[in-house]
This record gives sequence, C-alpha cells and structure tokens, in this order.
Amino acid sequence: MKRSAVLERKTNETQIKARIELDGKGHYKIRSPLGFFNHMLESFCKHGHFNLEFFAEGDLHVDQHHLIEDSGSVLGRIIHEALGDKKGINRTGFFVFPMDDALAVVAVDIGGRPYLQYSVDFKRRFLGDFDTDLLEDFFYGFSVQLQANLAVRMPYGRSDHHKMESIFKALGKAMRMAVSFNPAEKNIPSTKGIINNDWNN
Repeated sequence: MKRSAVLERKTNETQIKARIELDGKGHYKIRSPLGFFNHMLESFCKHGHFNLEFFAEGDLHVDQHHLIEDSGSVLGRIIHEALGDKKGINRTGFFVFPMDDALAVVAVDIGGRPYLQYSVDFKRRFLGDFDTDLLEDFFYGFSVQLQANLAVRMPYGRSDHHKMESIFKALGKAMRMAVSFNPAEKNIPSTKGIINNDWNN
C-alpha cells in the first residue's frame, strides 16, 4: 500500500501546496521565499527518507510568522493523512543527532494527543533569511496537525546553523522510526484500539 497524500492550503496569508510519500528515498522539490527554511526541509526529507514536494508563499511584507507556522501545520497534516489508520506503525520515534559542536534531541509519539515540548535557544535572531524566533511556532503547528507529542531539545551547541540543522535532521530520523512498520505490531499500536484525538470515536 502506497502511503502518500496531497494537500493544498490557501488563505489570505499563505498559499501552500504539498505532496508526500512516506516510503520514499529522500527526494524533494522544495520552494519557498526563505532559502534557509528550504534547506532545513531538504535535510528533514533526506534523513527521513521522505519524498516531498512543498511549495509555499506568504505575506512576508507582514513578517514570516504566517508562512512558517502554516508550513509546519501543512507538513504535520499531510503526514497524518498519509498514515491512514496507523495500523502496524511504531508510533514512537526518537533520535539524538550530533553535528560538530551541536547536539539535537527529538522524540515523537504519534498518539493522537498534540503536545509540544520545546527547549532551544539561539544567539542570533536570523539564520540567513530565517527568523529563528518562529521555529517553535513551526513545531507547534506540526505537532497539532500530526496529532503527536513532540519534544525538541538542544542540550548544547555553539553554531546556530549547526543547531538548527541538527534539529531538522533529528526530526527526519525520529519521524522515520515512528512511521515505519513494526513487524511485531499488526494492529493499532494503542491499548485503546484507536489513535485519534476525537473523543466521540
């Protein structure tokens, strides 16, 4: 079964089109007005082995907030849709990624209950053209739409570039683990028998 999804989000603030294949080879076509952000999404795909097409535009004359937060939401939602009923997946994943002076820790549980733990500090407000203040908003949108617990931590690091890049690489690795099939798990990986944040089900 091919696990893929297509999504388009259009508002007065952003226009985003995305297509993902979860069981891919790390191929990507990424285009947004923010070069550094593109580089981070490329790193996520490469290290998570996700095939992703992602085209985003937004009201940068206001600031980057709408574009970055909505991008996180779209990425989380499209993975959520591609996973289907989540039968047989690991559900959880984690990775500790060293990158020279930096060390990133990312853990995820796609359990139907969104929650973000975020503990990262940057010395610079901008990395290239990317506003580092908005990274937490990206991950918040991602966790809500993926319906997942997400922990992102940076125990140490000197270079802000290395810090952020190691985070996205760790995210790719952690997500690869979480969405992969577990041969010992044939059903929904939950004692509830369902993974959904809708209490009516």
